[in-house]
Amino acid sequence: MWIKRDAEELIKALGSQFPVVFVTGARQVGKTSILTHLFPDFFYVTMDDPAMAFSAENAPQDFIESLSYPAIIDEAQYAPDLFRHIKLVVDKTKRNGQFFITGSQSFPLMQNLSESLAGRCGIINLQPLSAHELAAGGRLPAVEEYISIGGFPALYAGNATDRQHWYPSYIATYLERDVRNILNVGSLRDFNRFLRAAAARTAQTLSLSDLSRDVGVSPNTIKSWISVLQASHIIHLLEPYYRSIGKRLVKSPKIYFLDTGLAAYLMGLFSWQEIAASPMAGAIWETYVFTQIHRRLLAHGISNPPLFYWRTKDGKEVDFVIEKGGRFIALEAKLTGSPGTETLKGFDYLKEYYGQDSVLKGYVVCRIKKDFAIGKGIRAINGVQLDII
Repeated sequence: MWIKRDAEELIKALGSQFPVVFVTGARQVGKTSILTHLFPDFFYVTMDDPAMAFSAENAPQDFIESLSYPAIIDEAQYAPDLFRHIKLVVDKTKRNGQFFITGSQSFPLMQNLSESLAGRCGIINLQPLSAHELAAGGRLPAVEEYISIGGFPALYAGNATDRQHWYPSYIATYLERDVRNILNVGSLRDFNRFLRAAAARTAQTLSLSDLSRDVGVSPNTIKSWISVLQASHIIHLLEPYYRSIGKRLVKSPKIYFLDTGLAAYLMGLFSWQEIAASPMAGAIWETYVFTQIHRRLLAHGISNPPLFYWRTKDGKEVDFVIEKGGRFIALEAKLTGSPGTETLKGFDYLKEYYGQDSVLKGYVVCRIKKDFAIGKGIRAINGVQLDII
């Protein structure tokens, strides 16, 4: 049973505006599925097929001429030189919606896209299933269970695999194939240890030196491995918000895993009961809130969301701020199921710092069943619908 994705209308809209639409995202988030669902009659070819990738790389002109249009080209990172030849086709025919391309590793792909298809390509970052998408499809379990399962579509298929079996396979494939395609990792055991150490730091300020010490590799190696996780859409580094007057604000990014199920598995937590009993419960809840905000913004076509965290050096903070017209939509992630006025302190700090009118809207995202007002201009919500913009 198909679960409607929030990005579907955006993909169709970009297809009507650009000759090329590029759908990027982590492996197994549904990039191929969403394109073949939306365009079942389009010509389809995958670079996961070694013979096809060899043909595209070594005889690109012949490969392009063998296609029928519109065409879906899957896993294009295995034939990065193809973009120059796609440019020749779209410049000659000048028709929108000719190529729909997917890719899992963004750094080399984005470089080729920017060099070859600037102004000709609409880009979508597809994430795992959100709580909102599952709720709209009548498939959302309890939010707490969703957090422990994660949002990868395979875990919600009719013959869904148990996550305790699915995640080890996903991680092994990622380690053995994708990491080595991006850079030469000398020790997969060290990288595996790094993955687990990074997951244990989700929703925390990133410290390369701390990770270096715990994993036992150099800070420069940690920096390159963080880049690998970013390139493969496994993590996001959330930058702090500051204006020119904010010299007292913290400048280091926070690290967030882009799927709570993956993060929990890497920590050795396999159910909400285990998460709730662990010292990581608050961080995993905050990661859930981040992923839902981030997915909602991306699905609305905001490719570089103005999403930040705010914290002063003396510890005053707000978990998430979205700048809008010089003011803020501010959100706090609280694990509680009964939020009170004590959850409003961050909003007060933000108003003291930037002015009483600086907060356009405020939300406390917590474990409640039904949204309600918690203070003037502040609502307690459960993070499923997130109609916040």
